[in-house]
Amino acid sequence: MTDREHPGRGAAENPPNRFERLHLEPLPAEDGQPAEVPTLFFSDASRSILAENDSPDLSFRFSVNPYRGCEHGCIYCYARPSHQYLGFSAGLDFETRILVKERAPELLREALAARAWRPQLVALSGNTDCYQPIERRLELTRRCLEVFRDFRNPVGVVTKSAMVARDADLLGELAADGAAHVAVSLATLDPELAARLEPRAARPERRLEAIAALAGAGVPVSVLVAPVIPGLCEQEIPRILEAAAAAGACSASWVLLRLPEPLPLLFDAWLERHYPRRRAKVLARIRDCRGGALSDATFGGRMRGKGNYAEQLKALFTVAARRTGLDRRLPEPSSAAFRVPRGGPGQARLF
Repeated sequence: MTDREHPGRGAAENPPNRFERLHLEPLPAEDGQPAEVPTLFFSDASRSILAENDSPDLSFRFSVNPYRGCEHGCIYCYARPSHQYLGFSAGLDFETRILVKERAPELLREALAARAWRPQLVALSGNTDCYQPIERRLELTRRCLEVFRDFRNPVGVVTKSAMVARDADLLGELAADGAAHVAVSLATLDPELAARLEPRAARPERRLEAIAALAGAGVPVSVLVAPVIPGLCEQEIPRILEAAAAAGACSASWVLLRLPEPLPLLFDAWLERHYPRRRAKVLARIRDCRGGALSDATFGGRMRGKGNYAEQLKALFTVAARRTGLDRRLPEPSSAAFRVPRGGPGQARLF
């Protein structure tokens, strides 16, 4: 299956996969520009759906990712390296070779009905966005939410897509039991910068509309200012929080730009292509926050950075969050209403 509906790509390169001996480089078009590469979708035959996380930087243990790879094409995406484990490149392949877990809802239902399952928060989009463009047709994420609704198992959604508003009904039902919250990510309010950074993601104003729609349905919503890119868009933090608060967000958080290999190469090439005059400043400020390097995978430091400039970013966010009333945490998810639907595989647990 192919998809040519959405123009624009984040990466123009396909850096070598460190796990593969062969490397394919996309050929340029006749005019010397990068050739148009269609999106291809492949069936993912995974037999399980819950991915387990042991990172102390994250607040959840399990996550569900209906898709691997992401057509949004965000040049900064920390999930790009994961595509290498599938035999693809973290560059153009990541946004044009998408694996689809067609049985995700059925696998999730089996997992939640298992005797060994203990109800707890499950993240939707622990790796790649669960509301990327193909979701409009396949509705795998919506069907997963129907499973969470049936079991009343807590779910936390993270997305940069306005499509999440489509599912405000299901999320609202879960939120009524304290079992759902949503984080909508916003790196910038500048439409031109957003179109270059995140070529197939929802426009910033559409994400603000999604926040308003979810808040109107009674769903606790936070704005995730991510990634904060030093030297490029950190000055927007106060405006982003003001806009999110006005739309109905009740909380805010932020994450510093992360560049695990091979993202430094991809991001550098992107800067040279789109912002050559700002390239040196952006890279220097990233290094100021990463101990002289472009990346730091250390737990406890990778999300916020270290050093004087990182502390300035933290202070800027803290002041802006306090001023807008977003210096609060989302409500703790509740599993008190959890149940196994009548007739399900785990019915005996009800008695």
